[in-house]
Amino acid sequence: MSTSLTKAYDLTGQVALITGGAQGIGHAIAALLAEQGARVVIVDQNPKVAEIAAALGHDSIGTTIDVRDDGAVSAGVADIAAKTGRIDILVNNVGIAPIAPAADFTMAAWDATFSVNIRAAFMFSQAVGRHMIERRYGRIVSLASQAALVALEGHIAYTASKAGVIAMSKVLALEWGPHGITSNTISPTVVNTAMGREVWAGARGEAFRAKIPVGRFGEVEEIAHAVLYLVSGAAGLINGENLVIDGGYTIV
Repeated sequence: MSTSLTKAYDLTGQVALITGGAQGIGHAIAALLAEQGARVVIVDQNPKVAEIAAALGHDSIGTTIDVRDDGAVSAGVADIAAKTGRIDILVNNVGIAPIAPAADFTMAAWDATFSVNIRAAFMFSQAVGRHMIERRYGRIVSLASQAALVALEGHIAYTASKAGVIAMSKVLALEWGPHGITSNTISPTVVNTAMGREVWAGARGEAFRAKIPVGRFGEVEEIAHAVLYLVSGAAGLINGENLVIDGGYTIV
């Protein structure tokens, strides 16, 4: 790698906050950003979150915050900023996906999905964004989904909430771009996490893979590298975009 590319992807001295970063896609993102020199803050309900974060090095820390509680998010972000002195990167990764036919979908499941998938993303963006505005620099990446772009059977609340994440991110890009802050989304296809393998096992998964032009699901590292690009010095002009990582599923 050339010196200029190495410098563009060097995150030394930066602080990256990642929600849902103790496992799956979130942990892959955390590990890669730490590998590039960032001090990572993982927010997760995993009781071992502190140990998981510490293993990343760079004085990375893990904390538990109720992402559904605006007071807890505000206080938690303030505490993180006080401990680290700065927050340069925010990755809104935490999410849930209750699945049921629309006719049977409960309002409790609907409210829970929106509370975690988009309300939490906005609360963290707002709380962290205020710190970024003061420092006139920031990179926000929110995980959406291919389900935000095409209808997926049984995913009524998930698709709606993830479409909202994309729309929210565009408004943040518009309002906060003048403050040196970029806001983008990534929309993956099914990814081979533990949950992804469970939900899409067997004939159901085979049928879905057959609809993807490249013939496979995504890997967590592929999503992590996309995040690294968007938060790096190489992507300063990319703002308000949605990067679709789906092997071509949504083009057909």
